[in-house]
Amino acid sequence: MGPEQDKAAVLATHAANAAIAALRGGAPDVVTAAKFDRDELTLTIVRESIVPAARLVRDAGFNFLEDVTCVDLAPDEPRFRVAYHILSHSMKQRVRLVVLADSVDPVVDSITPVWPSANFYEREIFDLFGVRFGGHPDLRRIMLPEEWEGHPLRKDYPVEGYR
Repeated sequence: MGPEQDKAAVLATHAANAAIAALRGGAPDVVTAAKFDRDELTLTIVRESIVPAARLVRDAGFNFLEDVTCVDLAPDEPRFRVAYHILSHSMKQRVRLVVLADSVDPVVDSITPVWPSANFYEREIFDLFGVRFGGHPDLRRIMLPEEWEGHPLRKDYPVEGYR
């Protein structure tokens, strides 16, 4: 390992420590799993605690919400995996917060109070997967017409749509 790789490893460790320390200090029971792989930290968060966890991570220096994505894990439960990709410009590192939602009640609190830029990402996930975001300021379809039936990125959505 050269000096640049050593520096990258130290920075990645520092970023991981900052995120974990922020969550341990402010909300110690919200992390259900943690994985550090390829210099990226993934923290699985209790569904009801995503807003305070996002706020704590933001205040620890992770200042930019890059993306919010969703995966349908059907037939497994919990069915939906919502992932928030967050960047620290100063530490040049990322952290990923993950929330799991079941198929019976796929609701996750909106993080728009923490990052207003989550607005369109959350609307897209609602439109394509049917995951609802509680407290969202304008949760409605963004890509498909309002009269569209179903959510086309769900695994159980018919290939030819509903007729």
